Amino acid sequence: MDITAAGMVVGVSRSGRRTFEIDGPIQADRASVFRIASLTKPLTAVATVRAFAQRGIPLTTPAIELLPSLAGDWRADQAITVEQLLAQVSGLRESVEGSTVAALGQGPDVLAEAARLVVQAGNERTPGERWSYYNGNYFLVGHLLATVTESTFEQALDTTLLTPWELRRTGFETPASPVTGWDEQTPLAVEDYPRGRRPSGGLWSSADDYLSFAEKLLADPVLLEEIRRPRTRPEDPMSYGLAWALGPSGQMYLNGRLDGFRTAVLLAPEHQYASVALGNQAQLLPQIGKRLSALQHDLTGDDLAVELDAFAA
Repeated sequence: MDITAAGMVVGVSRSGRRTFEIDGPIQADRASVFRIASLTKPLTAVATVRAFAQRGIPLTTPAIELLPSLAGDWRADQAITVEQLLAQVSGLRESVEGSTVAALGQGPDVLAEAARLVVQAGNERTPGERWSYYNGNYFLVGHLLATVTESTFEQALDTTLLTPWELRRTGFETPASPVTGWDEQTPLAVEDYPRGRRPSGGLWSSADDYLSFAEKLLADPVLLEEIRRPRTRPEDPMSYGLAWALGPSGQMYLNGRLDGFRTAVLLAPEHQYASVALGNQAQLLPQIGKRLSALQHDLTGDDLAVELDAFAA
């Protein structure tokens, strides 16, 4: 079986000056569209922060106050805030799996039903007590964003972030010519991503678009500070802001894993630096981690290859 289509596109922005490289014989470039998996979460987080700020709603607002339609099914801690959901410190019981949400279908109310399942499951621990990566946090955030904007989650993301930030190759609909994902020597068919899971990992995007997103974030000091401020405790497994793991020299990073695709992003805000790697091979993440770590090493002196590979996305 020919595997010449597998590889990765790496983009780097240093103070707005971009460079790109292609690793492997992949037929792709800076504009090629990949599934970005959990690299979706930073866009969901930024859109939520912007939408709430525009409406004067503090991120410290308890989520239940904004979702009265779920009050009758709410078994989770009523003190959980929007901020705690974005920061993965809500303490929610991690019992709602992706397959369960996928089974809800693609209808207009699927995200509300996914959120209902999340809050019905209750809490494992007190909100704010401990960081734990759980996509259910973002199912609930997606429903919150749709509710406060009085639209769908997809419309809210578009009007709050994608359109004003000119991310023209980023979206949920499968593009006309997407990059094919691979698992070793097997090319994978393109399948629809479950609508209820979209806030946690449903976007397609390109290296060029993701660098545009990163540059816009780095250029807004107020928004950046809100996003990167740690919401975790020293005893937590890692330092974490709103959708970003935080490195020892102030880096912001995370990875994404989806069938046939591996992705990662790393920002060094003090240096106006951003990098992203989009790969279409399920075994690529260790290589991606090493490359992004090496590219920022001259700025920070830190080796983050293990962290970029091991992050629990």
